[in-house]
Amino acid sequence: MVSLIPGLQGNDSLEVPIRCSGSRCPGLFRRAEQQKRSRFELIRLFNVYYPVRTLLLVLGEAIVVWTSLLLGALLQYQQDSYLLLNFENGYFKLLAATATVLLFSHWFDLYDSAHIQAQVDVYFRLLLVPGMLALTLAIVSSIFPRVLLGRSAFAVGLIFLTFALLCWRAFYSWLARQSWLREHVYVLGTGTRALRLVQGLRRFNHLGIEVVGWSGALGADSSRESLGSHLTELAERQAVHRVIVAMDDRRATMPMAELLQVRLAGACVEEATSWLERISGKIELDQLHPSWIIFAKGFRFSSTFRLMRNILSFSVALVGSLLTLPLIPFVALAIKLDSPGPVLYHQKRFGRMGKIFSCLKFRTMRQDAEADSGPTWAGDQDPRITKVGRFLRASRLDEIPQLWCVLKGDMAFVGPRPERPEFVEWLNKEIPYYGIRHVVRPGITGWAQVRYKYGNTIEDAKEKLQYDLFYIKNASIGMDIMIMFQTIKIVTLGRGAQ
Repeated sequence: MVSLIPGLQGNDSLEVPIRCSGSRCPGLFRRAEQQKRSRFELIRLFNVYYPVRTLLLVLGEAIVVWTSLLLGALLQYQQDSYLLLNFENGYFKLLAATATVLLFSHWFDLYDSAHIQAQVDVYFRLLLVPGMLALTLAIVSSIFPRVLLGRSAFAVGLIFLTFALLCWRAFYSWLARQSWLREHVYVLGTGTRALRLVQGLRRFNHLGIEVVGWSGALGADSSRESLGSHLTELAERQAVHRVIVAMDDRRATMPMAELLQVRLAGACVEEATSWLERISGKIELDQLHPSWIIFAKGFRFSSTFRLMRNILSFSVALVGSLLTLPLIPFVALAIKLDSPGPVLYHQKRFGRMGKIFSCLKFRTMRQDAEADSGPTWAGDQDPRITKVGRFLRASRLDEIPQLWCVLKGDMAFVGPRPERPEFVEWLNKEIPYYGIRHVVRPGITGWAQVRYKYGNTIEDAKEKLQYDLFYIKNASIGMDIMIMFQTIKIVTLGRGAQ
């Protein structure tokens, strides 16, 4: 059987043979019909397809929120609750509060498995939801006192809600690991990249994935025919819902005919890059193709998101400036007593879209640190760093003046660390896709800073770029807040300083 796929120009077409032996093709298409009726099938709402697991999560969470707030009203008002709920639009107010909670959960990426790296992160984000709801209700009740059922009723409801959300997520985490809610995945590939993917999918049970087979079981020297036969036979025996391609050399061994056959039978065929991204929290540069960046979701920021991100950065920087203001005279005095030279250090940095700006820091090196060597990264036990400077770097107090850069708009509070123009020119030549990190404003802290150590080599710069690309692709307000809290923990423990 031959399938004709339209080409890109004129009437050209690409002939891809789909080999059918015996009842192989009918069996696969019968399996496809069974998959369409299975619990794994996507459900279509408003012309958008959603996984059953996601709909179950949202529906269950809505019930939990509604019930928790309703219990708060019933316990607080008791006999009067009937009048409040039925004659003062009480049910409508509870519905509005429930929708607000679901909106906050979506805002903090609690319904998107691409942003979930570990259960600890899930519960951390989850605890932010009642806090945001409490803040919102406080603001609304101060402006429109009669809009809410009552502050005390919602306060009791928030207590129920906090514990109920944690219990529901724990139950859902167990539920998602059950076989009837798991997707069957086949990993096509035999190299270390494919092995890393298989091990990651099996380790992260909360993704709802079960690896039913992978090409590595055939050995490293598998041919196109053996890979295609293995994929097709496994698809016949089990319902394979997704095929993830993790092949290094696709031209020689990619079983295109069998992949197309499985795809037409109802399975989803995806690139390994997106799944490795979810597992590792970074976008691996090896085997990264420009087409993936072009067609991948993310890497774009709406005007609303930019506005909210700017407001968040400005607010945090303003609060941080006020809190650290009493420390500045003591830091300045310590620097002056330790070594001659200015208190503040001005350095040119590469900003968003190539804009050069002056970055401020407390001086931590001697005044003539780069007189002989020129621009260089700080190394381990760098002799140029002063005694006070070493303490300032370890405690991150040297970063305080950068809050002014955030208030001016040259930097954000969260984003890729700004690099010096001399290093950017060099790194652009040595590391592919390095320029992508400059599509957002640089930050005082970032995803790479909380996930990776201080770097002073080109290998470190490449590793940190992979985390920066992940942040740029998946940036959200919830992720920014999580990075801020993780930064507090890292600063408190003194990790990653140089």
